[in-house]
Amino acid sequence: MGRWVKVATVAQVPPGTVRRVEVDGEPIALCNVGGTFYAIYDICSHAEASLSEGELVDTAIECPLHGSQFDLRTGRPLSLPATQPVPVYRVRVEGGDVLVEVGDP
Repeated sequence: MGRWVKVATVAQVPPGTVRRVEVDGEPIALCNVGGTFYAIYDICSHAEASLSEGELVDTAIECPLHGSQFDLRTGRPLSLPATQPVPVYRVRVEGGDVLVEVGDP
């Protein structure tokens, strides 16, 4: 099983924003879409760009470099030029803390 790690507080990631966090050196884009949190690997599978610098589009995040969008729920690319998915992480909120599951699920 993976382990749950606190990566932020709810207040640190207001609705409609993205925050880059790291767990054991692994970059993760933590997204708040209307009060629902998602966590996705922060590096685009196409061009080594930081997804946390991109824009949220509904339940997707757009790469700031070439515009590929990735589904926050599955990590699947929704548009070219990216063709490979990126990992996603389970997220839960406990009180005012946001936790991400890392490691082997």
